[in-house]
Amino acid sequence: MMNAVAGWTQVPVTEVKLGDRVRVASGQEVLVSRIEPRFMGIDTMVAFIEDTPTRWFKMPVPQSGEVEVQRA
Repeated sequence: MMNAVAGWTQVPVTEVKLGDRVRVASGQEVLVSRIEPRFMGIDTMVAFIEDTPTRWFKMPVPQSGEVEVQRA
């Protein structure tokens, strides 16, 4: 289980919004530009996509999971 650190709040994956900075248990972070439902055709997975001039990154997560979010 992840511990909340100053500035980060643990939320259900279903509450993540465009523009959120998301961190998962592995420590990977993504600035959410798009949310792809049904990642790889799997109903229980979603993917958070960062699409910025400096980075393109896709992070799949279980739809029923929780992540840490840092909102501006």
